[in-house]
Amino acid sequence: MNELPIQRVLPELLDRLRRGGSAVLVAEPGAGKTTQVPLAFIHEEWLSGRKIVMLEPRRLAARSAAEYMSRMLGEQPGGTVGYRVRMDSRTSRATKIEVVTEGILTRMLQSDPGLEDVGMIIFDEFHERNLQGDLGLALALEAKAALREDLRILVMSATLEAEPVAALLGNAPVVNCPGRQFPVETVYRPPAAGTPLEKHMAAVIREASASHPGDVLAFLPGRGEIRRVQAELESGGIPADCVVRPLYGQLPQKEQEAAVLPDPQGRRKWILATSIAETSLTIDGVRIVVDCGYMRTQLFSARTGMPYLATDRVSRASADQRRGRAGRTAPGIAYRLWSHEVQNHLRSRNTPEMLQTDLAPLALELAAWGVQDPRDMLWLDPPPENAYERGKELLQRLGAARPDGSVTEKGRKMAELGLHPRLSAMMLQAEEMGQSGLAAVLAAVLQERDIFRAGPGAGPDSDIRSRVQAVNRWEQQGVAGSHIDEAALKRIVQESRYMQKRLDTNSAGAWQIEKSGLLLSFAYPDRIGQSRGGGKFLLTSGRGVELPGEQPLSREAYVTVAAVDDRKGAEGKILLAAPVSLEDLRRHHGDDITEETTVEWDPSLGGVKSRHQLRLGAIVLRESPAAEPPAEAVAQALLDGIRAEGLGILAWTKQAVQLRQRLQLMHEADPDWPDMGDEALLEHLEEWLLPYLYGIKSRSGLQKLQLVPILEQMVGWDKKSRLDQEAPTHITVPSGSKIAVDYSNPKQPVLAVKLQEMFGLHETPKICFGKIPLTIHLLSPAQRPVQITSDLASFWKHGYFEVKKDLKGRYPKHYWPDDPLEAIPTRRTRPHPQ
Repeated sequence: MNELPIQRVLPELLDRLRRGGSAVLVAEPGAGKTTQVPLAFIHEEWLSGRKIVMLEPRRLAARSAAEYMSRMLGEQPGGTVGYRVRMDSRTSRATKIEVVTEGILTRMLQSDPGLEDVGMIIFDEFHERNLQGDLGLALALEAKAALREDLRILVMSATLEAEPVAALLGNAPVVNCPGRQFPVETVYRPPAAGTPLEKHMAAVIREASASHPGDVLAFLPGRGEIRRVQAELESGGIPADCVVRPLYGQLPQKEQEAAVLPDPQGRRKWILATSIAETSLTIDGVRIVVDCGYMRTQLFSARTGMPYLATDRVSRASADQRRGRAGRTAPGIAYRLWSHEVQNHLRSRNTPEMLQTDLAPLALELAAWGVQDPRDMLWLDPPPENAYERGKELLQRLGAARPDGSVTEKGRKMAELGLHPRLSAMMLQAEEMGQSGLAAVLAAVLQERDIFRAGPGAGPDSDIRSRVQAVNRWEQQGVAGSHIDEAALKRIVQESRYMQKRLDTNSAGAWQIEKSGLLLSFAYPDRIGQSRGGGKFLLTSGRGVELPGEQPLSREAYVTVAAVDDRKGAEGKILLAAPVSLEDLRRHHGDDITEETTVEWDPSLGGVKSRHQLRLGAIVLRESPAAEPPAEAVAQALLDGIRAEGLGILAWTKQAVQLRQRLQLMHEADPDWPDMGDEALLEHLEEWLLPYLYGIKSRSGLQKLQLVPILEQMVGWDKKSRLDQEAPTHITVPSGSKIAVDYSNPKQPVLAVKLQEMFGLHETPKICFGKIPLTIHLLSPAQRPVQITSDLASFWKHGYFEVKKDLKGRYPKHYWPDDPLEAIPTRRTRPHPQ
């Protein structure tokens, strides 16, 4: 074998770390960093008999790296090189290099913050920026600063931006290494409009395999897409010299190895993989990559407080990593199932998991570490404040943390289990009830994809108990059923046994499967649901969810919802749930049940309704009429009713309407006067209306309120006299009549008056400190407007004679003088003789 590129920079890397401290290694794909670097350090004097711990983000990569290094030494894993991943460990006293997944390092640090038997930690493929990787580095830096100054830290990656990491490590040196990359041709092959991904992927795999040598590595988002592409390939026939091999994290180890290792029969492999094959793994023989351009990511919904899986476009860095897999051992070709235009719009790098996932696990680990404020630690990307606070709130609800953020004894035990805090809380509570076996199966089912396959005639089944029964039946009788994924069953059994072993309990009694909903409620106290009928439930969190179709759970009064599809619609779809009895809720969640009297406006009653309620979060367990609600609460409920239904619910008499309009005119002229607009009055109800609401309980009571004195009280008596002067209710016209002013348009108040009553008045009357001329509606004898003016002088001079000519023939008995300014004003047909 030719010398690997990493060999050229190892002397520099060794020298850098002999001086102590930390370093960053940026090595391109194919350089050999994962398998060569740890071996280069095992004989360093500064190790002083301590071991090297290397972190790999994925279990398959961790096992593969350990096995490869062991073969190089002529050993089996568990000798000089070992590994530890969840549910699988190969180590011994002779182990000097221990390859672990990221969660394992967290457990090591929590149990021994000084890491007394570790001399060096290597963070491999750090560019993936997993939550546990960021946490592991932060804890390791704390341990180094406080307890182990001699601890070496090496961060390695193929695509990492080295400068920020080097700065985080105290301006650590950066060593760069080119890769051994053969040329790779890139072909863009987007599907035709309407072509399903599976069909297009299968067609490109066949085309590429027929046109180019080597194995095919096809990237897909998840297991479902892999299975569908596999079915599409098999339906069209697989050439005799080829074999299809799926590769994803939940596959059994033997099936994963079959995808990674050369085929025993020498056949070409068509490997259908998730992003598990993007880095670290070396799959000899791959010269063709077919990339769909998507990946599966777990996101966290701030709106619902629930995590969900999303399928998203890969970043340019991930696409380049995938492309590079075709050129590890020989020239290759990469087919990208998207266009040049899409390529130009891909984001440069993957979003760190820290910025988009549920931070409750991180909050628990930091609480157990003794950190209450994550800003006190070193991070490449600090935890987002809002998401971290939500995580802390969940910990308090689960009893894992105190209000000040410090960890409780229960929280410390939860952290030791290494599960999500929700599942850890359930396991510990189940142990006290002698139901740890049932809880372990429930937790394993929730961490696995659904074991039920949808088949012809299969109706919706969201009851998690049917999955538990299938697991129990398979364990007891070895019977799975045609609609059940047997491989998933095996993983669930393995995981549940592992969890019970971690719990180290002897309290696993006979399963009481009817307690499944209760056990789940210890994990999901915010997702206890109360039926609203028709398969719909209101959760204690206030969220609404519904079952996907009619099923037995639809008839349950209370359920605990463990899994929800929240991607579409206002209400989430329940994926997994179990019934829980009201009696159990009262017995086991009594500390969270509150008694309160609710007083609220009920539009259907047209009044205030007061009820005494027993509540668990947002759901009402029991309700009865309240005898005598507090007067203040009733008044506030009335205000809520007014805000909901509008000011029209009040009795606005003609006088009240006019007063409000006059006051609004004054406000328009002088902002010191109160604003009488709807928005302002509704906003300040407490100030002007609340004192008058005591003793009222209904719409009819509101209708009896006298609004005129209430509004007058808003301005006080000093302004009341000015109001009468500057915005009078009536104007006395030359005929002696008192005519009401119309203030419906505060910017243009109107005086509607018979033309003959205005004879002799030279100028238009003005109000509001002489700023606003009245708009005069001059009326005919039939009370119809014949002229609208705000310039009376101009009307007498120019408009009057035209009006006179028009009306004199129609109203010959009425008074039509030649000079209106000298004429006698009259409200009658003709003025009385003088």
